[in-house]
Amino acid sequence: MHKNKIIGSFLFIMIFVVLGLNYIWEDAYIWFSIGLIFLAIVFFIFRFETRKVEPRELVLLAVLASIAAVGRIPFASLPSVQPTTFVIMMSGYVYGAESGFVIGAVAALASNMILGQGPWTPWQMVAWGLVGLTAGWLKNTFIMQHKWGQILFGVIWGYLFGWIMNLWGFLAIIQSGGAYTWKAFIVYMIGSATFDTFHAISNIFFLLVFGGIWIKILSRFKRKYGLLE
Repeated sequence: MHKNKIIGSFLFIMIFVVLGLNYIWEDAYIWFSIGLIFLAIVFFIFRFETRKVEPRELVLLAVLASIAAVGRIPFASLPSVQPTTFVIMMSGYVYGAESGFVIGAVAALASNMILGQGPWTPWQMVAWGLVGLTAGWLKNTFIMQHKWGQILFGVIWGYLFGWIMNLWGFLAIIQSGGAYTWKAFIVYMIGSATFDTFHAISNIFFLLVFGGIWIKILSRFKRKYGLLE
């Protein structure tokens, strides 16, 4: 267990190192995105260090990441409204933290192949990866065992995701020579409140309408084929 914590902490440190380097050399965002995918895969494989990872498990992760990625496209014209966060959350909830992180990171990179890559891509990968990661970590808690807890989780991440992306946006402003006072930062954060609220509301909608059936379907695959145990 001690070894697991050390390796897990090291991987997290490396993820934030990559984000820091992306801020310094923003033109190399593709390489940093690839680096994050590599770290996500290492994070996933580390979970299964005691057994062989089945190819069908990797296929399942790829399918779920594709669903999460494609889900962004039809809603691209609606600011912050999309089912991507919901899909990643449900995947992490059923298949575990490491799987959720991989699905979130890959979904962000894949969807931006269509919607547009940029220095923001690694930040989106980390933000959505953390959605899946925390859903997996909390899946056995009292809160996440209830619908209201899942909704609360979705609301919180509706805002946290926006705040993480705001951090990248504010750093970009500083990099271009803009003001970097606390007042400017607070104003910048408040400016995204409407979009973050839309994100939170869309998470509530998808959880209320599709949450139960998604958990049943994903759990059925997990039990029937022994996937990602």
